[in-house]
Amino acid sequence: MHDRAHCHRNQLKTTMLLASLSVLLILGGGAVGGRVGLVVACGLALAMNAGAYFASDRIALRSMRAYPVSEADHPELCRIVRELATAMRLPIPAVYVSATATPTAFATGRNPRRSTICVTQGLLRLLDQRELRAVIGHELGHVASRDILISSVASALASMIMSAVQCAWRVRFGRTHTAWPGSAGRSVRGVRPVGLLLLLVLGPLAASLLRVAITRSREYAADRTSARITGDPLALADALRKLESTTRRVPLPADPALRSTAALMIASPFRQSGFGRLFSTHPSTRDRVRRLEYLAGVRRGTQR
Repeated sequence: MHDRAHCHRNQLKTTMLLASLSVLLILGGGAVGGRVGLVVACGLALAMNAGAYFASDRIALRSMRAYPVSEADHPELCRIVRELATAMRLPIPAVYVSATATPTAFATGRNPRRSTICVTQGLLRLLDQRELRAVIGHELGHVASRDILISSVASALASMIMSAVQCAWRVRFGRTHTAWPGSAGRSVRGVRPVGLLLLLVLGPLAASLLRVAITRSREYAADRTSARITGDPLALADALRKLESTTRRVPLPADPALRSTAALMIASPFRQSGFGRLFSTHPSTRDRVRRLEYLAGVRRGTQR
């Protein structure tokens, strides 16, 4: 019953997210191009909603240049995914691997039957079997709680918004748009400066809010699921420490598409400091490790 209610909440959140971003896009289109811009924006909103819902997993996997693997390619990884999914009574997800050196993993998809687990080569090289099992348990926790729907859609929307802003910047500012005297605040091509301001300021802001909308509490819940299903909370704690340490040396490139996909990942794959932490979709590694150690019965002063 709890799972069904949680699923309904995530579906409602996804609908509200799609609706609010559609309104923002339509208003921005009207501000930029008047009636014509409004019509174009309506069409873009429909395309954006369909793409975010039906292609969100492909967008995330493509941004990481991930490819599907089988047990013949990665027997240990696929065996762990199969065993844990079976233990959790979940459909067995598709397994993808990215050649990225940054160690990370994420789950994506619209529902458990259409879910995918993706890990990077950097993660496979860094973690031992016990730690890898804990990370896969965490990602399957997201699948079991249906977090993947809202997080995948939000990530896809953020990616689309940033792409649209970049495209608008190139198109608008790759041409001459000098406002001539007597033009009543309009450029020579009829583009309204207020509309450009909305597009170039609210676009990145909306993408940031999308990432914040993916609550940090979902990571704590997935951590607890991993601890329960593997029976080894300290394995995930050790994995998180390794991920944080290695990410400082080998972070993901600060690419807009990757920044959007990062909301899906087990931990932030970027170097974080100062103001940037406020917009992080992930709680601090220190806090997550502390909670996992508490689950394992480790008290301060008796830690390993």
